[in-house]
Formats: sequence, C-alpha cells, structure tokens
Amino acid sequence: MIRRLSGSFAVAAIAAFGLLAAAPAPSLGPSLSTQTQPTVLTIDARMAARGLMRVHETIPAQAGEFTVVYPEWIPGEHGPTGPLEDLSVLRFSANGKQLDWVRDGVDLYAFHVDVPAGVTSINADFMTILNAPDTMATRNLAVLNFNRALLYQANTNSHQDYFKTSITLPAGWDYGTALPSTRSGDTVVSQVLPLATLIDSPFDIGRYVKHVALWKDASGDDMTLDMFADSPRTLNISKKILAPYHRVAPEAIALYGGRHWQHYHSLLTLSDPIGYEGIEHHSSSDDRAPADFMTALGQLTGGDLLTHEFSHSWNGKYRRPADLTTPNFQIPEKTDLLWVYEGMNQYLGDLLSFRSGIRKPSEYPEYLASIYASMDYEPGRLHTPIIDLTTGAPYYYVARGAYSSLRRTGGDFYTEGELMWLDADTIIRQKSGGKKSLDDFLHLYAGGVTPYYVTKTYDRAQIEALLNRVQPYDWHGFFQKYVYSVAVHPPTNMIARSGWKLEYTTKPNTFITARAEAFHSVPLWFSLGANIAGNGRILDVRKGSAAWNAGLAPGMELMAVNGEEFEGPVLDDAITASVKSKAPISLLVSRDGWFDTIPVTYTGGLLYPHLVREKSRPDLLAKIMAPHAKK
Repeated sequence: MIRRLSGSFAVAAIAAFGLLAAAPAPSLGPSLSTQTQPTVLTIDARMAARGLMRVHETIPAQAGEFTVVYPEWIPGEHGPTGPLEDLSVLRFSANGKQLDWVRDGVDLYAFHVDVPAGVTSINADFMTILNAPDTMATRNLAVLNFNRALLYQANTNSHQDYFKTSITLPAGWDYGTALPSTRSGDTVVSQVLPLATLIDSPFDIGRYVKHVALWKDASGDDMTLDMFADSPRTLNISKKILAPYHRVAPEAIALYGGRHWQHYHSLLTLSDPIGYEGIEHHSSSDDRAPADFMTALGQLTGGDLLTHEFSHSWNGKYRRPADLTTPNFQIPEKTDLLWVYEGMNQYLGDLLSFRSGIRKPSEYPEYLASIYASMDYEPGRLHTPIIDLTTGAPYYYVARGAYSSLRRTGGDFYTEGELMWLDADTIIRQKSGGKKSLDDFLHLYAGGVTPYYVTKTYDRAQIEALLNRVQPYDWHGFFQKYVYSVAVHPPTNMIARSGWKLEYTTKPNTFITARAEAFHSVPLWFSLGANIAGNGRILDVRKGSAAWNAGLAPGMELMAVNGEEFEGPVLDDAITASVKSKAPISLLVSRDGWFDTIPVTYTGGLLYPHLVREKSRPDLLAKIMAPHAKK
C-alpha cells in the first residue's frame, strides 16, 4: 500500500532541489499506484486574519473509486488529533466537472471519489477553519500546520508521496519555516518534498515578526528564532532575555555529541488568544506562548519550552520508538515508549534551559523540589503505573474533568520521566566515579553528524543495552520498578545521591509561586490539599487531605474564609492562624446555586517543598546543570 514516484522522477527531484533525504520508508507491501507527478498544493492564506484559508490541490489519481484521506494521527501530538472539523466546503472536480464523493461510513477521515475513465488527476478544493477547535489565527498572525490543510491518497507511504506547495500570504505579512522555499511577492513556493517532510514543517505567518539569528557555524548551518506577535510592542525583548538563547544550540550539540539538521527554526508565537503549546519537528518547532512569555516571569515558568522541542530533533525525530513510527498518518501509533521519547526529553529540555542560562543553574534544586513534590503528592500514583499513562497517552492527553490527580494525566510521564532520568544520570555518575554521565549515553544514542532527514528506531531492550555500554547496572529492573509497576513514590535516591535532602517549610517555593502568579492560582496542594484559582474556584482536591476529608470538591466556589470575603492572602492567613488556634477554618462555598459553610480541620500551616544541601556529599546537581559547551 505504497504510492511510489518513479525512481527517475524522485532522483531528479532530489538532485534538482537538494532535498533533505527522507527516512527509509517502512514497507506497506506492493505499490498501489504508479503516479509519477507530485500533488500540487496551493494555499491562499490571505483570509488568515479571519480564521480561514482556501486550499486547492491537484492530486494524481486513477479511474474508478479513488480514496483520499485527511491526516488523523499527528506526529508530536501522539494521538488521532487531526482536526477534522477544520475541513469545510469540500469539493472534488476533474476536467472542469464536479465529481461525486462520499465520506467513508467507518473511517470518517476517508473520502471516496468517483473518478471518470481517462482522468489522471483530480482537484480538491476546501476551506480550512483555523480556529476550530484550537485558536491558530488572530488579526495579526497565524500558525499553519500542513496536516490541517491537505488531503492525500489513501494507503500511501508519506516518505514516498511528493508534494509541490505554494502559499499566498496576506499583504505585508512575513513568514518563518524550515521548508526549503523561495518568495516572490506575497507567494512562497517550496521545493518538491515528501509528504512526511511537509507535515513535519510548520509555517508561521504574521504582520509583526522578528527573526533572530541565534547560532551559525563555519559551514553556514544555523539556528534561527522566528517570533510572531499580536503587537509590535511584544517584540521589544530585552537583550538579557535573548542572550541565553544564543547558547542553546552549542549546549545541545555538546549534550548529544553532534546534530542531524542543517538549518533549524524555532517558530514562536507570542499571543494570548493562541496560548501555550509546543510541537516538535525535525528541523523546526511549533512553539506557542502568551504575549508576556519573553519576560523574566515567563522564562522562569516556561523557560524549557523551546529547549524541550529543540531537544526533540535528536530524541523523537532522529531517534524514535519503532512502534511509534508509522508509514502514514492514518495508521495508529503505539505510544508505550513515550517514557523515553517524552520522559527523557522533559529532563533534557529542562537541563538545556539551565545549562544555557535561560534559567539560573543554581535554581535547579528549587525546581527539582517542586516537580518531585507534585508527583509524590499525587494520589493516582498508588493505582496507575507510568506504563498505563504512556500506552494510554492518546486518551490521557485529551482527558479532561474533575479529580485529574486521582485519574492521573498525560503530563505525569513527562514530570516523572524527568525524575527517573535524573536518577539514571546520578547512578551513572556515582558508579563510574564521576567518569561517565547520561551525556555519554546520549552520544551513543543520538550523536554524530548526519544532516539528513533520517529516523533511527529503537525498542526498550536497545535503550537498556546502550545504558549498559556506558555503565553496567540492572537497568531493566530500574525501569521495571519505575515505569512498569505501581511505584508508591517517584524516583527519590537521586536527591541524596546529589548531595541534597527534601524538606517542607512555610517558605514559598520560587517556581510554585511563579506558576501561581502566572496562572492566577492559590497553591495549597501540600498543605490544605487543594488547588484553587484566583477567583476562588476549586480546581482539584487531593484524596486524603484536610480539604478532601472536609468535603471540598472541584467546581465549588470559595466565597468567604472565616466570614471574610475570599482572596488568596485571606485564606493563607487563616491557614497560618490555625496552627496556634487549632480551630477549624470556616469556608463559605457556592455550587450550583446553593451555599454551604464547610469547616476544615487543618493545623499544619502553609507547606512548600525545598531542597537543602547535605555538604557531606558533592553537589552533583550543580555539576549537571553547569554549562558544558566550549565558549
């Protein structure tokens, strides 16, 4: 089930346009097509500010019933998240005549077209609705992901299905992309590319744009930060904030011992309506953040956004789990090894943010305390192992509703993955007498220089074997304990091994406080046992906590504390006072039009996690987070 270009056409295209080499295409069996021309994709983005784009495609076809599909399983999103609701006003035609079509009765992403005899290509015309379900466009910018703006022949291999693409921009708008392309007027034309490369290459456009050259080597290979904003004022970013980003590429190359891209683009939208997201790609990343992201507070709370997605160029794009690697975008992915793909990458993305200086290396112990406590205080961990979260990732990513800590979430294998891979890093360092580290594993795992679009797959046994090459240890048992079994506590030994100990005090944690400020919340998870929005709405309640035992529940609105109108500081003061008074805290709550007064018995005071130095041991965290690249 592979649609192949003839060998002569593919070779000619690559020779003529200097294409990045596609990954070896997984076999789907005998070819079902002998088409020798690429699909021609024409996108009119001049209505992007209104949340719309017009799409016209000319697709090589065969007479009879011909099936095209809309991409369903989206790489980097790890689920069947193709936004089918974006597709509207769909029409098919050939030789100037409209063609009949019908949606498949089972696979809603497939469309069957009746192609007349003698027709060798069909036209598809439709509108892409950019803001359904997610906001992808505002008055002044838009994020164009090609999986939202094309159809392709069913049962083809995306590495052997070629596209020729052109995009017409709104007048006065600029763009950013890793696609090899040229601009003439308001139209951008790409080289002939495999579908896999096209969908792996986001395309941001906007009225207010700033391109920052971050890094360049002697060969001309480079890394660029392309920023798009809703206001020109947002792009007035201080040199102090931007300076660490110039060190990201050198630190990443030192970490992995090589690279597999030539020209890398970090595409960053700074827009409150579009919000926060990060999707990895081989030679670029689709990063989205609020307008105030490039500020001190934004960098403290989310400084790993770009470094996390950048690290994925090695871990996720160059190296990828074998059962997560599929020939096209309709075949379901198996996500069980996301504890490597995403869990290890959460550690590496954070590590790069500290090594490059986006966040101060000296602040990592405080950050580690915050993420360790978040996992250790999660009641769902007593029942649900990490392997269930990764295997069920397509569900857990989109799961919504109350008591998320009881159910667990897709984010858990990111955070707990960081703890696990930090633990592995400290084990290697300790047992090798400081001669080896996880960096040495990464050099074996994804090192070298191969600036081509290739993917090397792995399985669990190969990961464990590579770790054993660096430092012999029972790595199978290690992962069995923390990934494949219920773990009452997250990995903990790395704290003491690194020369620190965990304590809970009344002093606010820097990172928890910053997140509370950024997201307007009242963080009482480790004391009262509830997370509360700044407006008083209870977001979650921890099983077994004082809040749980009193009967508080998500969705309730806190109206008053001990008779005084609710505000975060008022509740904090009441919790502090209860330590001496021993009196229950009286909460007036509203839910569904009813009011209740609920007494909460809690006398433990405000509690926040911190790491404290144990000077009898070397400070491994300082050594791990210190810059590693040569200046």
